[in-house]
Amino acid sequence: AHIKPYGESGPHRVENGLLFRADLHRLLDSGHITLTEALQVEVSRRIKEDFENGREYYAFHGKGLEVIPPRAVERPSKQFIEWHNRNRFLG
Repeated sequence: AHIKPYGESGPHRVENGLLFRADLHRLLDSGHITLTEALQVEVSRRIKEDFENGREYYAFHGKGLEVIPPRAVERPSKQFIEWHNRNRFLG
C-alpha cells in the first residue's frame, strides 16, 4: 500500500509503502486507518459509523507494525505518514 497514493504524486519507493493484507490496504486508502510517527496503527472512530462494525479493526489501535525494517531508509517515512494524517485520515 502506498502511504501517499501514487495518483497524488506518491513515489514508488519503499519508504512510501506498507505491506498490508487487502482489507487493511483498503482502510489505509480510505483513511479509516493510519500510522503514527512511532509506527503504531491508529484506527478512525468513523470506521464504526461508516461500516456499522469494525470491532476487529479496533484491536489494531495502538499496536506497532509487526515487522519494522532494521534499516531506517526502508522504514515508512515520517514525511509520508504526516501527509497521510493531514490529507487522508478520518480521525
